[in-house]
Amino acid sequence: MAALASACGSASSPTRTVTVTVTPTGPASTSPTPSSSSTAPSAPAACLSRYLGAKVGVTQGTAGSTYIVLDFTNLGTVSCTLYGYPGVSLAGGKPVTQIGLAATESDTAPRQLVTLAPGAVGNALLRITDADNYPPARCHPVTATFLQIYPPNQTVPIYLGFSSRACTKPVHILTIGVVQPGSGSSS
Repeated sequence: MAALASACGSASSPTRTVTVTVTPTGPASTSPTPSSSSTAPSAPAACLSRYLGAKVGVTQGTAGSTYIVLDFTNLGTVSCTLYGYPGVSLAGGKPVTQIGLAATESDTAPRQLVTLAPGAVGNALLRITDADNYPPARCHPVTATFLQIYPPNQTVPIYLGFSSRACTKPVHILTIGVVQPGSGSSS
């Protein structure tokens, strides 16, 4: 059995023709040969609330606002991902309930997929505007005792003990940034 193959050259060089002879090594098989293609590893799943630890990292105050880094640590044994913004609100009471409006999303950084290996950390920046900046009739201030945090794309919150003034009326005092890789904590 012979097959012809031609090698390509540049436009200025002549074309060569090569004859190749193939010798069969055994009888032809009618059954398909298993493929040796490997499958690409699947991407890690989203980080579930129950496998994430949350803590307050670096906190800085400015005139009228406090900026707080929220660190998320993968407590699981496999890598997982965070993408987008966590849902954050102030909360308090027994049972714990949300106080006021949830945080609005800051558009200062683009969304990115953050993969957390076991023990790795991602963070998001939370801005809390001082509730006492607003007239009491417009805000109706109370003291919150928790941050209620929903990791991106999750429906189960993480409660983090945290004291802050909150507005029970619909005043936007919280702004949250996108999750980024690494720790925003000083420790």
